[in-house]
Amino acid sequence: MDITTTITGTTARITPHGELDLDTLPPLRAAVDRLPQQVTGLVWDLEHLSFTDIAGLRLIFGPAPHYRTTVTGVQDQPLQLLFIAADLFPTAYDLTRLIPRTPAGLTACKP
Repeated sequence: MDITTTITGTTARITPHGELDLDTLPPLRAAVDRLPQQVTGLVWDLEHLSFTDIAGLRLIFGPAPHYRTTVTGVQDQPLQLLFIAADLFPTAYDLTRLIPRTPAGLTACKP
C-alpha cells in the first residue's frame, strides 16, 4: 500500500492508495504515530481506497484522542461499509462526527 501524508498548518491529510485490510493497517497506524505534535486535525482522504474491511473501521474510528478526525473522497465500497456499521452500531460509528455536513440519522437503509 502506498501512503501519502500532507501537513498544512495543524491539519494532516493521509491518503492511502489501494486496499485496506488487517495486513495493510499497520503502516497507516504508523503514519498517524509519526505526525508532529502540532497536528490537531486528521483527514483521511479515501479517494484512492478501493476496498476496506473491518480494518478500515478500526483505523477511522480507532484511538486518535487528540485529533479532530474527518474523512473525504469515500468511494462506493468503503462508503457502504460505513453506512452498514452506522446502521448496526450508531453509537460506535457516528458518521455525523466523521463526515462534515452529514444529516443526523443517515443510515444505509434510508433513501
